[in-house]
Amino acid sequence: MGFNAWQMLPLTPPDKHGSPYASPTAFAIWSELMREESLAEMPEDGYWLDDWGLYAAIKEANDGRPWFEWPAPLRDRDPEALAAHRSRAAHHIKEQQQVQHAWNQLLEEARAKGVSLIGDVPMFVSHDSADVWAHRSLFQLNEGGMPEVVAGVPPDYFSEGGQKWGTVLYDWEAHRSENWRWWKERMKRMLRLFDVVRIDHFRGIHSNWAVPFDDEDARLGAWQEGPAEELLEAILGVVDGPHRVVAEDLGIIPPEVIDLRRRFKLPGMAVLHFGFDGEKTNPHHPSTISSDQVVYTGTHDNNTTRGWWEAQNEATQARVNALLEPDEDPVSGLIRLSIESPAMLTILPLQDLLGLDEAARMNTPGTFEGNWQWSFEWNALDEVKKMNREPHNPFFDGPS
Repeated sequence: MGFNAWQMLPLTPPDKHGSPYASPTAFAIWSELMREESLAEMPEDGYWLDDWGLYAAIKEANDGRPWFEWPAPLRDRDPEALAAHRSRAAHHIKEQQQVQHAWNQLLEEARAKGVSLIGDVPMFVSHDSADVWAHRSLFQLNEGGMPEVVAGVPPDYFSEGGQKWGTVLYDWEAHRSENWRWWKERMKRMLRLFDVVRIDHFRGIHSNWAVPFDDEDARLGAWQEGPAEELLEAILGVVDGPHRVVAEDLGIIPPEVIDLRRRFKLPGMAVLHFGFDGEKTNPHHPSTISSDQVVYTGTHDNNTTRGWWEAQNEATQARVNALLEPDEDPVSGLIRLSIESPAMLTILPLQDLLGLDEAARMNTPGTFEGNWQWSFEWNALDEVKKMNREPHNPFFDGPS
């Protein structure tokens, strides 16, 4: 249809609410996605694969309870206690090998067709995760293995009370003492799965909002300083080539964060839904989008463009209408404006290409119910129009 990039949500297993942004692993692929009978060797993934296999096996044997509720020898990784579960762990390791083989086939097919795959790296992982269980010292936990503060964001466009994500925060000094190995291994893993990766909540590298564990919302959180340049130098040191990382710099972003990503020559993001508040310097307005950004009509956290349009007041609709061509509907118009912008790449949600309303929204930030459920039927793609211009993809050097 003329597209040459496919961005997707994280491939890691989702949490109980269906969100892939609070996963029990920063490395493993959700086995529900695909299966193949033949196996693929994963010799470079020994850093995480054994821990994931053991975690999944022990969790299964303990009726799905989180690792911090397991018997003490398992919770604290006693070698003899772990040995009793290695045979079960082998099944989960084999499962990852099967999924990896299928993914490799998909990656090769996409590259043969000139399509680059863009993955998503969530900033944080779940407290109940293989990563936290295997590397407790790398996270902000008390002696009992429990967090006293968790990740979130302050009140913003999406939520008056802010967002309390509940994912654990990093102990940056501990990561520094290990020369950032966990982050390096994570980035190497993601860059084996994708041509490009988007670092979600890029602001968390500069600073993160720490919310008291027992609070109902995120209003009373406080900013914690992050490692900024030091971490970026470490993880970009394992990136084998330019233009393989995109920084998600949405929300309340201080100028220092934009300066940080630009110093490292990372593309940022612009979202047209945010661009029509009437402010002349709005960085999401079509007239102010720059060539070091990837532009979206909306993301998985936004309403669909049709749903967004129907919820806007007359003043906002008038600002949009002023940019539309005669007889052009708002959804088609925002798609056109995103493609015509100076941005280095345009990403269009499938819901917008299908012209769907609010019922097709993927996620409403700050809520837990009814999200991450939208799906499509293959025959719906017959309604998607072929792109009427040759797309430009700076992240892919293969066939156009």
